[in-house]
Amino acid sequence: MYPREGFLHQVDDFKSASVIAQRVGDVVTRSGQPHVYQPVLAQPYDGYWPAGPLIESNVRTGKWQALVPQLSMTCAVFPNAMPAVQATDGGYAWALWRPYACCKRMGQIFLGSTDVE
Repeated sequence: MYPREGFLHQVDDFKSASVIAQRVGDVVTRSGQPHVYQPVLAQPYDGYWPAGPLIESNVRTGKWQALVPQLSMTCAVFPNAMPAVQATDGGYAWALWRPYACCKRMGQIFLGSTDVE
């Protein structure tokens, strides 16, 4: 959706910071990306399936929570309807919340219990 390199020519600091955050999320959630020397992706194993690549405008791959300049108590995908609070110093920060999954509970067997007095 957005080029992952280059410059932004945007008069709105909030929009520029949002695009940069999405680009970073795009690079660090995919393996084999240039300029990422330490992978940040977890490897799947039996019973654990980590989140896949971050995909723009897809709520199932991740949500962003605004942290600075004003903490948001909700999360959304970019582009979103979050109120664009303009930072006086041009500083913005977001937390990226990723979905994770594990095994469904199946075939549970009660193994026993011990009474402790």
